[in-house]
Amino acid sequence: MAASIIPESRWTDVQFSNDEIARYSRHLIMPEVTLEGQKKLKAASILCIGTGGLGSPIALYLAAAGIGRLGLVDPDVVDFSNLQRQILHGTDDVGRKKLNSAKDKIKAVNPNVQVDLHDCLFRSENAMELVQDYDIIVDGTDNFPTRYLSNDVCVLTKKPNVYGSIFRFDGQATVFAPHLGGPCYRCMFPEPPPPGMVPSCAEGGVLGVLPGIIGVLQAIEAVKLILGVGDPLIGRLINFDALKMRFREFKVRPDPNCPICGKNPTIHELIDYEQFCGLPQADEEAKQEMAVPGISVVDLKAKLDRKDPFVLVDVREPYEYEICHIPGARLIPLGELPSRLSELDSADEIVLQCKGGTRSARALHVLSDAGFRKLYNLEGGIMEWADRVDPSMPKY
Repeated sequence: MAASIIPESRWTDVQFSNDEIARYSRHLIMPEVTLEGQKKLKAASILCIGTGGLGSPIALYLAAAGIGRLGLVDPDVVDFSNLQRQILHGTDDVGRKKLNSAKDKIKAVNPNVQVDLHDCLFRSENAMELVQDYDIIVDGTDNFPTRYLSNDVCVLTKKPNVYGSIFRFDGQATVFAPHLGGPCYRCMFPEPPPPGMVPSCAEGGVLGVLPGIIGVLQAIEAVKLILGVGDPLIGRLINFDALKMRFREFKVRPDPNCPICGKNPTIHELIDYEQFCGLPQADEEAKQEMAVPGISVVDLKAKLDRKDPFVLVDVREPYEYEICHIPGARLIPLGELPSRLSELDSADEIVLQCKGGTRSARALHVLSDAGFRKLYNLEGGIMEWADRVDPSMPKY
């Protein structure tokens, strides 16, 4: 059994109203919790990075459990595509700040919880200030720069980092806490994958109920750390396969050569995580965009109306094409493009199109390397087409 991370001096004088006693009664009669444990929960503070798929169940269940103070970090607004999994937000919240709808839902669940809102991106410039007043950091993000950042700031400030990730039907959860004898995220993933190698949930999708499972696991781990009960997921990673309904456990050991938590650390302060993960900076991104010949959706529509001779190639997946497509587009998924070059004529003018422009830009380079020259990338992809040309087209 682990010791509570909440010092006794912070919870001994905590008081409860009669309503709170009734609210938490099912906790109070558990020998592993009791009134003492509930005091620890009320004295605790947790920072949730993200109020999306993972952040929704994390925040709701921690609030219901009686965590005294929740901090929420999120700069985004609610979109229709969020509603399939982000249960903090409802249909009427579309267009609202996620922080505002999240606070309303949390307060409806438990008005006794203090909810602090941080309307910003979690970045190197503000991470230290954001985490310093919280006991536990729960990472509900979906990108590598933020994961490395949340890891590093937690290692440097000696705070537990409750980690979760989801993709399609698979999810993972663990607790990174070198100061408690475990590994950190860099011990498991010393280097980020090459940019574009691992698709995001926006590109690859995620089963709507999956973040409920993983987010609840993260919430459980946070509660256990506060109560000081059970065996926390320190040095253990849980993998959940929803298709097979199977949980598997993997050991994760500290790396003695880890650059931040190893015996001879070389990282002593926060770095530029976008650069570390190989993401283009603003000026580099602009140069890359200039290097890829583009065509706007308005100009493409004009070409179609004039019946200009060209080939429109959609490099999305068949199931995306089924949702919506531009009339006349030829479907050749990006992964099949190298083996299907013979279906295209290098003498033709070719416009490449995907959902937002990223995959079609990669397809353009594939064709360019194969000797094709009359190539254009549809700027903004089919989502831009839906916004500016055909508002009746469904967006996903």
